[in-house]
Amino acid sequence: MPTQVTSAFRRLGIAIREFTIAQRTIALIGVAVLVLGIAGLSVWLAKPTYTPLFSGLEGADANSIVEQLRTDSIPYELSDGGATIMVPEEFVYDQRLKSAAAGLPSSSTGGYSLLDDMGVTSSEFQQSVTYKRALEGELAATISAMKGVQTASVRLAIPEETVFVATKAEPTASVFVETKNGVTLTAEQVQAIVHLTSASIDGMKTTNVAVIDSKGTVLSAVGVGATGTSDKQAADYEERVQGAVQAMLDQVVGPGNATVVVAADMSYESAQRTEETFTAPDEALALSESIDTNNYSGAGENAAGVLGPDNIAVPAEDGDGAYTSESTTRNNAVNKVTEQRSIPSGSINRQTVSVALNEEAAADLNIGDLTTLVSTAAGINPARGDEVAVEVVSFNKVGAQEAAKAIAAAEEAAAAERFAAILRTVIITIGIVLPIIISLFLVGRRSRRQSREQLELDELAEHRAILNGATVPISMVATPAPRPIEPMTEVLTADAPDSDRRRAEIDALAGKDPARTAEFLRSLMDDRQNA
Repeated sequence: MPTQVTSAFRRLGIAIREFTIAQRTIALIGVAVLVLGIAGLSVWLAKPTYTPLFSGLEGADANSIVEQLRTDSIPYELSDGGATIMVPEEFVYDQRLKSAAAGLPSSSTGGYSLLDDMGVTSSEFQQSVTYKRALEGELAATISAMKGVQTASVRLAIPEETVFVATKAEPTASVFVETKNGVTLTAEQVQAIVHLTSASIDGMKTTNVAVIDSKGTVLSAVGVGATGTSDKQAADYEERVQGAVQAMLDQVVGPGNATVVVAADMSYESAQRTEETFTAPDEALALSESIDTNNYSGAGENAAGVLGPDNIAVPAEDGDGAYTSESTTRNNAVNKVTEQRSIPSGSINRQTVSVALNEEAAADLNIGDLTTLVSTAAGINPARGDEVAVEVVSFNKVGAQEAAKAIAAAEEAAAAERFAAILRTVIITIGIVLPIIISLFLVGRRSRRQSREQLELDELAEHRAILNGATVPISMVATPAPRPIEPMTEVLTADAPDSDRRRAEIDALAGKDPARTAEFLRSLMDDRQNA
């Protein structure tokens, strides 16, 4: 081992032995934290990446797959209450192929695979029911693949086909969704489920799909759609209008000086409306025209008579019996417009907006202009019966003051929490960094102390060599740090005797450091006496 490394370890051991109990405790804590951190990082890096092998499994299938993994000595993890099995990423595809060869998972909805087991002797009813089950299974499997959905079940109500259009019913669907713990489906996800289900069935409308979660909450109702019930639509509309009017009033009279309440009456009915309009085009030629003309001429005696009161023929008046008959049939072009409207539920029947202004802030305002602004912002329609009421009243400041105090207290609590978090971070940082800094400082001080001791030893050896008349080795002379050279009291010449030269050197050392020179002389005398 190199001398520098040995020297460093020796100095480190000496420094550690000189630690106090507190310093040793801090050093041990720092080393323990460092070792635990390295061990945790090593375990985390060595842990394999787990990937779901199967999800949404039944208990029997999960048990069979786990037994297969144990037989093959494959590590695994269970999640979602045992419904999801996770294995290291490198074993996923092999285990999936092996499970498929063993017919696992077996308890599945089947999907279109149900059609593979149908025989040629299946009745029309069996074919219809199996096809519907296949559609339900495929839709349930697709919906279960959505983020946050644990399981899904789809039930379809597809009416039988009939030639009577007037009695034909529309297909409907109901979707039951169970989400994962702590997950709530967003409005976009509910709409995606509704559109996915309706687009999979011929002739199904989005308003005929009902979506219900495991808590019994109706996320989409039949006849309403994925936007929720009419009550929810009314609440959303009122909140949107109230927010728009309140934001405008806050800019006009200032925050806290106006309050807005919106009440909307919405329709709960949905309908289909068909209108046909016929108009005659101007200066348009007839599509077709036919004229029928009949001419008759005959003698007077052969003229037919007429029936009298008693159904007795009475001779007609004298005449030649000739007549002319003409009829015209003309088919004119007609403009025809057929309009079909779908009227969903949620249309507004009537709405009212009530605004209360603080009299202190509304002293210089024109209430008429302000009412016009509110009416325009809220979309008031007088023909529909909408109303706007703007009143100037005296606000109760007690609640505002309490609210301000509550807001201030909340801000102070938040600031105190942020300061506590920062303080904890600083304390943890100091607890980690301070032992390292102290250790480095102690090691550096010990190193400097050892350097000074080595320098003193070298000087002592030099002095002894000078006193004994020996030659100072180059290594001993070169080791100490450079120091200023003081002028010697005597100038030595090359031909001076050795005794005079040694005496001059001793005089120079005595003049430079008398106390240490005396100590060296005493130690030298003690050595000679012992010898």
